Amino acid sequence: MIVYDKALLENLQLHEQADSLLKGGFINKAQKSLIEKELPSFKIHNNILIRIGFLLLGILLYFSIGGAISIVGYNNSPSDYLDMCCYIFAIVGLAGCEFLARNNYYRNGLDEAFVFGTILNAGIAVGVSTDGNNFLAVSITVAIVSLILFLRYLHLLSVLVFYLALTLTIGYAIIDFRESAKMILPFLMMLFSIGTYYFCQNLINNLRITFYNNGILLVKSTSLVLLYFSGNYYVVREFSALLIENYYGESLEIPLAWFFWIFTFIVPALYLFFALKSKERILLWIGLFCLCFSFFTFRTYHHVLPPEVTLTLGGLILFAIAYFSIRKLKNKEAGITFRPDRISNPNTFLNAEALIIASTFGMKPEVKPSESPMEFGGGDFSGGGSGGSF
Repeated sequence: MIVYDKALLENLQLHEQADSLLKGGFINKAQKSLIEKELPSFKIHNNILIRIGFLLLGILLYFSIGGAISIVGYNNSPSDYLDMCCYIFAIVGLAGCEFLARNNYYRNGLDEAFVFGTILNAGIAVGVSTDGNNFLAVSITVAIVSLILFLRYLHLLSVLVFYLALTLTIGYAIIDFRESAKMILPFLMMLFSIGTYYFCQNLINNLRITFYNNGILLVKSTSLVLLYFSGNYYVVREFSALLIENYYGESLEIPLAWFFWIFTFIVPALYLFFALKSKERILLWIGLFCLCFSFFTFRTYHHVLPPEVTLTLGGLILFAIAYFSIRKLKNKEAGITFRPDRISNPNTFLNAEALIIASTFGMKPEVKPSESPMEFGGGDFSGGGSGGSF
């Protein structure tokens, strides 16, 4: 299913590991250059500004191709062409994705323009064909096309679009199925997000093709955000007001308000607790984001203090928490600590040889005891004990 050369994908993973080792001081720039020279990879841009530039260039190229086709098609049969043009543009986008992938363009900017152009045109094409009256058909089409593009081209944002489209499809289907289902929609979406989380966790544990790992992690993290918003008081109350036809004005109080208020604050607290316990950085960021939105929710319906006073007090509280946390944790050697990770410490293992060189070329470079800050025993170098935690 994956269009890219598996060897190049493995080389890309080794390049990313080499970048981490270089930042951590495990290898030097000369060794990193040797790795890049000996392990060919894709035409890729890691600089976000360059990538955005190529994305804009890809959009311009896409529009140019579409414009050239439109000149010919519209002049021959205007009415028929307007009905079919988005299907043609979607096919053009898919052909562009295939061409760029076979020429080793990956995370380049150009390929991403064609990926999103394909998804957008496929959704618009179905919407035009159904006269805009069948939202389910559009969302299902976007979900299917996005999933296929992710499975073939490994673009992370396409799998994010897939999960969002799938969520919209399920939510709209529940609302459209029965009027009474609106009352239990938050709880059904909670169950859906929890099911997604454990499904992704099971996939990761049994995954054979590791190239899909990042996409599954993205969906897993998004499901945690969806779980929070499914029970957030502000989201539930305002969305319930939107579902009331011909209703304008301030939203009304919702049933089980006490439950949603508790949910709004207890879920971010649980996220932060488990993030610190398991040292998962992504979960920590999600927990902080959800906590900030919880304060926003409370502030929306309960005006206790003026905004400037609230912001000042909030800043002082955060400063106090950060200051005393640093003082408490800076001397700890294990567990939750303020000390940097070994992989991010530039003064550690300055002359250590990279895993990539040893595993790829079968090289066993000699480490001089007088120059090495740490003596290694027998066995293989397999990451230095560093994981993906903080």
